[in-house]
Amino acid sequence: MTGTDTGVGKTLVACALLKALAMRGLRAVGMKPVAAGARPAVNGLTNDDVEDLIAAGNVIAPREYVNPYCFQPAIAPHIAAAKAGVEIEPDRIRRGFDALRALADVVIVEGAGGFRVPLGRAADTAQLAALLALPVVLVVGMRLGCLNHALLTAEAVAARGLKLAGWIANHIDPQMDAADDNVRALEALVAAPLLARIAFAATPEPAAVAGRLDVAKLM
Repeated sequence: MTGTDTGVGKTLVACALLKALAMRGLRAVGMKPVAAGARPAVNGLTNDDVEDLIAAGNVIAPREYVNPYCFQPAIAPHIAAAKAGVEIEPDRIRRGFDALRALADVVIVEGAGGFRVPLGRAADTAQLAALLALPVVLVVGMRLGCLNHALLTAEAVAARGLKLAGWIANHIDPQMDAADDNVRALEALVAAPLLARIAFAATPEPAAVAGRLDVAKLM
């Protein structure tokens, strides 16, 4: 699961997918390999996105697999890791992913920010997606500039030999001009199916979005 930017609704869609898959009788678990923006808790740090993913799935899994890296400041992951004196190791994330895959039928992996967010000097989220051989679902934040962001992301996914399994139009700007025209343009230009259009909501609920997702196109 990736997005055209940060704040475009990746967690919302990831949780909705988990709920939709669970409703189909599948064992579904979420994973957030790297989370930045956390608060102290009894047993370490807690991140809202991670908690939402855990709540949306129907598989109980060790937290160290669901979220191998968690940092307190809400900044770019590689900067947060450097401030914490930690190196993000893709192999550690892969081990967590493999463990989750053994527990569930489907693992929904939510990235950080957009498709090419640095994780360190020698790795980024695009390389991580390739390492895990993941099909990619793209959340497009429907606002001015989304066409360029969506098409560049789709191009970057293809350049790494990954499958763009589908995309979601998430209407995060209720005042966007020509929103329907923009969606039609992306339908014509993105070589992957449109899985859903999510109308703007001040407090969107994953359960409501789950019913709008055309999960059959991903099966």
